[in-house]
Amino acid sequence: MNELQGAGVALVTPFNADGTVDYDTLGRLIDYQIEGGMDYLVSLGTTGETATLSAAERKQVWAFTSKHVNKRVPLVAGIGGNHTQEIVEQIKAFDVLDYVAILSVSPYYNKPTQEGIYQHYKAIAEASKLPIILYNVPGRTGSNILPATTIRLAKDFKNIVATKEASGSFAQFSEILRDKPEDFLLISGDDPITLPMMAMGAAGIISVVANAYPNKVSALSHLCQEGNFTEARSIHLELLKAIDLCFIEGNPAGVKYIMKQKGLGEDHLRLPLVPVGKATQDAINAEIQLLG
Repeated sequence: MNELQGAGVALVTPFNADGTVDYDTLGRLIDYQIEGGMDYLVSLGTTGETATLSAAERKQVWAFTSKHVNKRVPLVAGIGGNHTQEIVEQIKAFDVLDYVAILSVSPYYNKPTQEGIYQHYKAIAEASKLPIILYNVPGRTGSNILPATTIRLAKDFKNIVATKEASGSFAQFSEILRDKPEDFLLISGDDPITLPMMAMGAAGIISVVANAYPNKVSALSHLCQEGNFTEARSIHLELLKAIDLCFIEGNPAGVKYIMKQKGLGEDHLRLPLVPVGKATQDAINAEIQLLG
């Protein structure tokens, strides 16, 4: 899956003040990402507030994104949740359009066993016409995909091609890199540890902060691919405070406010998410001035 090497962005979903999807801003955001050097785009990952979109809205966003991108970069669709059969039906009904893979988050809230996680992804893999990227984010799902389960899935299903890892465990990353099939990809799912993960052998990043700073994230990722960790470290350190502010009051509230201040759209969100508070706004404004 060469399409999944390097810098990917988990696109936010822009909304109008009345809560409808703002397609004009989404189009501009897509162009901004491609012009900023991003290698691929993820449409409706968890950063896209996908859980708050209806089935009809999701279909419209995927179709719009595909048409607007017009094959300029590869596309990944986010289809995941904690109701396995419902996800299987969504995947079966998905019009693949110009998408190259599906990113599917591990079931949240249910806290399944490792066997339950395996059977969940087994059902998805058997239903999908596209390659699958696992997404392990224990801080949000309440359960961890252990390395043994990741490797079991990678070896048992040829169309499970990568994992987006946001566990924060370098011991876990090491086990995956040691035991995975040669062509199976480890992808960073956590902006602040992209550089060390890529130094270990990760293929790249699916980034949140790239919504606001695609040029910096793509440069960091590409420098890491080249083995130029000295220059990559400078960008990594430069971005750390902005990354922290993206998540201090929840994702994507922070990055949407940064984008608003950069003239990239408004910071409208759908409940239960709300815009960041005054203290975080002030901190973001100060950091934007430093980053330029």
